Amino acid sequence: MGTKPESLVIAKAKSEIAIIPKMANRHGLIAGATGTGKTVTLRTLAEQFSAIGVPVFMADVKGDLSGLPFPGGENPKVKERIQKLALEDFKFQGFPVTFWDVFGEQGHPVRTTVSEMGPLLFSRILMLNDIQSGVLTLVFKIADDNGLLLLDLKDLRAMLQFVGDQAEQFKTQYGNISSASVGAIQRNLLAIEEQGGDKFFGEPALNLQDLMQTDPKGKGVINILSADKLMQSPKLYATFLLWMLAELFEQLPEVGDPEKPKLVFFFDEAHLLFDDAPKILVEKIEQVVRLIRSKGIGVYFITQNPLDLPETVLGQLGNRVQHALRAFTPKDQKNVKAAADTFRASPKLNVAKAITELEVGEALVSVLDEKGAPTRVERAYICPPQSRLTPLTADEKLKIIKESTIYGHYEKVVDRESAYEKLKARTEQKEAETISAQKEKAPAGRSQTGDLIAAAAKSAAHAIGSQIGRQIIRGVLGSIFGGGRSR
Repeated sequence: MGTKPESLVIAKAKSEIAIIPKMANRHGLIAGATGTGKTVTLRTLAEQFSAIGVPVFMADVKGDLSGLPFPGGENPKVKERIQKLALEDFKFQGFPVTFWDVFGEQGHPVRTTVSEMGPLLFSRILMLNDIQSGVLTLVFKIADDNGLLLLDLKDLRAMLQFVGDQAEQFKTQYGNISSASVGAIQRNLLAIEEQGGDKFFGEPALNLQDLMQTDPKGKGVINILSADKLMQSPKLYATFLLWMLAELFEQLPEVGDPEKPKLVFFFDEAHLLFDDAPKILVEKIEQVVRLIRSKGIGVYFITQNPLDLPETVLGQLGNRVQHALRAFTPKDQKNVKAAADTFRASPKLNVAKAITELEVGEALVSVLDEKGAPTRVERAYICPPQSRLTPLTADEKLKIIKESTIYGHYEKVVDRESAYEKLKARTEQKEAETISAQKEKAPAGRSQTGDLIAAAAKSAAHAIGSQIGRQIIRGVLGSIFGGGRSR
């Protein structure tokens, strides 16, 4: 301990090209057309980070990354690449892996609560328009103002119904709450549930520290999110990863310039993050990416074309691997030139021409030097992975899941008494009483609305506490600020 971590060799031209660990949290980009080698590059980078003790998070969107726990050697193309690059110290090896799955089928279940997701990201999942998003924000505001934490989708639905039914009473303090918008939100909520999204909301919620582990040998654990099923709901996939980034940003302390990252986060299919995203959300994402490096987190976006990302985000990605792009149409050619212009020029290399000529597994690579300046772009071959390329069998994966130190914690769903149960019980108890009778029985100085909201309060404190009247503090992306959890 205390010694500087070795550089991460990721490619080789005439000489090796390596990412300096101290510069690895300056973020990065892996780009290129389908089938050009992005997934292998992702795997190689993940292995290199793990080897120097840096935990990794990445989504397996195609189901072909699960072989990482076992040594490779079964693929003749890998052996051919080792010989071609004359990699003398290369050895096949496996890496420590934890599997996660929103649906709990191919990994430990991943959950958060509705309150911790926040209204901005929830609106994105539900694909709400501006008016509907405004109404949902008011619903969260009413819950927040009264210390009500919404745990699962049943709670949110109950809160929506309650606010809709009491809209007139909330009008003075919060403004108009359209019944049509409440209805639209409810319908979109149902659609998310039918896609299995309800499994993502509830408890126990993900403890981010469980993503930042090392094994007994000091290797960083590679966290793999099984995302082939999740990708059928692209907005849910993109918003879930964005929520994780926001949580890391809000919860982790400032660390300045560490010798190596505390975690490297790979964001595959990154274009989904920005497709049809409202301007306010893009601005928030740019802010998180800009500031999260000070928390020791490196974010690496993976997409087909660098232009899939806004310039404000692209400009922050210092370590870049550009695989081949196609140039069949005038638009393609324009995109290739624009992608080439994002690199620091090299007098010996026509970057735009090279991008269209690259072989599978070959790339244009530029990394940050010791001073944080981008190196001149080089045409190079990506180093092959050390782990097994063949995906695990169902039995092999299940064995690794069950041997995990966290097995059993996330598998047990906790369903505490919450807004849904409280409101349902109150409805059954009070169904014979009239509104006037409720007013007469309400304690002095307390409105009927306040009495009903109190009935929706959670049975126990969660995260920052949920007593009535306590204001919940939300962070940059609308999630609960600093909501640390205990086991």
